Order: sequence, then structure tokens, then C-alpha cells
Amino acid sequence: MAKSITRSKSFDFALQIIKLVQTIQRTKKEYVLSKQLLRSGTAKGAMICEAEHAESRQDFRHKLNIGLKEANETRYWLKLSYMSHYFDYETFTVLNNDVTELIKLLASTVKSLKN
Repeated sequence: MAKSITRSKSFDFALQIIKLVQTIQRTKKEYVLSKQLLRSGTAKGAMICEAEHAESRQDFRHKLNIGLKEANETRYWLKLSYMSHYFDYETFTVLNNDVTELIKLLASTVKSLKN
């Protein structure tokens, strides 16, 4: 159950990031930060999907841990892009809240796998 919720949330988040990056590139003509945001913002969902077919419990935890790192990196790029005035506060707040929720879900799952 928790896996499917996290997978769904990460997929929805990735779609939001793709739309945001398209807007930034179209309206601000910014390609360096936006590509970093796109890469990290979509990577965590891919890692969650990859984890579902992990070869072992350790591999599963490792892939989720990479997803967690990508989520943390996404939060950095979101804040940097917002502080650089590439999008508004409302957009930042929604996406930051979403990525923070994903971080908490992933961190909780990774922590429970260590026990």
C-alpha cells in the first residue's frame, strides 16, 4: 500500500516538475537550472519503480535511498530556482510541500528497512 502511494505521488510530482520546467524554459529561456530540476525531479519516481523489482532487500533499500537523495536534491533546485525568480511563491510552496512529503515517506521506508 505505502509503495503504491509513494509511486503515485512521485509520478504526479514528476509531471508537475515537467510542466514547470517547460514553462521556465519557454518564458524565461533558462536551461541550466531547469534541466537540473527536471533530472532530479523525475529521477526519484524512476528509482521507486526500479526498487519494486530489486534483486534483494538490500538492493531495494539502496534504490529507495537514491530516490531519497534525489528528492533532497530536488528541494535544493526548487529553492534555488524560486530564489532566482523563475516562478512564483505559490508554485514553490506547493512543490516544496510535495517534495517534503515524498522525502518523509522515503525516509520512513528506508529507516524501517534498516531494522
